[in-house]
Amino acid sequence: MVQEQLNRLRMRRRWIDFISLCALLAFVLLAALVKHKRIDDWDHAISRYIQSFEQPWITDIAVWLSFIGSRDAIIVLCLITVALQYMLLKHRTEIFLLIGVIIGSSILNLLLKLAFQRMRPDIHRLIEVTGYSFPSGHSMVAFSFYGVLAYLLWRHIEAGRGRIVLVVFAVLMIGSIGLSRVYLGVHYPSDIVGGYLAACFWLAMSVGRYEKFTDRSRRKAAGMIRGSS
Repeated sequence: MVQEQLNRLRMRRRWIDFISLCALLAFVLLAALVKHKRIDDWDHAISRYIQSFEQPWITDIAVWLSFIGSRDAIIVLCLITVALQYMLLKHRTEIFLLIGVIIGSSILNLLLKLAFQRMRPDIHRLIEVTGYSFPSGHSMVAFSFYGVLAYLLWRHIEAGRGRIVLVVFAVLMIGSIGLSRVYLGVHYPSDIVGGYLAACFWLAMSVGRYEKFTDRSRRKAAGMIRGSS
């Protein structure tokens, strides 16, 4: 029984590594298109379409979503999550995973922005921001936080319906935060997609290493049980 469970975990880790690799390759392809300006027409066309829905109430929602996805707001949410994990669940290794994913994603975003130095859109901005555009920091941090949060909660939710609600919530938050940045005119769609792919790579790689660590711990525990029997 224990060995069968370990085999399932090992297979899941292979799939996680595969997702990480696919996200990395997709990001490299997109980055090449952005670097050589092969996707500019699509960026402008999609941006114009999204901004064609401009309404005062939609703008208010977009500004709120942009704030929720900001690094400062994510840090506060992350600290609350860490406190709840420590006090209620006592899962200290999960805390390290959460913090590592968020900090690593932020550092990776900074390095990528400095590497590409893509200027932000300068047409019809609804808010003013500074810094480079590709990949989007909001989309990376939002994907990383809500993605790792979904993964951690998934491990403690047995009911299939609860897991579906969890995934839908994470997808809606990640998608709406990214969409709000295009609507507000501070990012191109390719910035958002690039942020998602980079964050997916980092999140999957981090989860894969975490799964490997827990797999090793389970195998060690299984060996101790067999040795004592």
